[in-house]
Amino acid sequence: GQCFIFVTPDAQRTMCTYLGASTMLTLDDADKDAVAKSSCLFAEGYLWDSPSAKEMVLEQSITARACGASVAFSLSDPLLVERHRSQLQSYVEQYVDVLFANEDEAAMLYQSGDFDSTVDNLRSKVSTCVITRGALGSVAVKDGDTYVREADPVKQLKDTTGAGDAYAGGFLRGLTQHMSIEQCMRIASASAASVIDHVGGR
Repeated sequence: GQCFIFVTPDAQRTMCTYLGASTMLTLDDADKDAVAKSSCLFAEGYLWDSPSAKEMVLEQSITARACGASVAFSLSDPLLVERHRSQLQSYVEQYVDVLFANEDEAAMLYQSGDFDSTVDNLRSKVSTCVITRGALGSVAVKDGDTYVREADPVKQLKDTTGAGDAYAGGFLRGLTQHMSIEQCMRIASASAASVIDHVGGR
């Protein structure tokens, strides 16, 4: 895969992405043994643009659930959510234990009119959802309870590339170690802050 990223002076980015081999994933590429030994399966919404990759994610999600692993999922992109809204709604409601989305993606999933409506819609659909809001921090809902975390401060905001991925990685690190939601959000926020004060998502 390749991705050309254009970053403006206000640290926002536009991504021109070629997903490469990931669009050709099939059930033959699925490693059920690895999923069976895992505590969590994490999948990306981008794979919904490939019918074979989507089928693989669905099959692996079934395997994860059968083995007692949780399923985490990132909505990835608002336009992708718009293209596959009904399918993604069905997948989230049937299989997803932890949903990650930014504010725009979360609103697009159930076409919410404002942020409070977005949170209320997701509260009734998935046991844990985490919505990132950039400089406004993040909001998590678990089993109906709402948690709010301010964004960690950075000396200078240079490039937001990778912030959402870093956030999800930090959150899942805490979750798979059986930490509280507050601790998961603390690690996630620190992880996101660590990649936005320099150019490049590393």
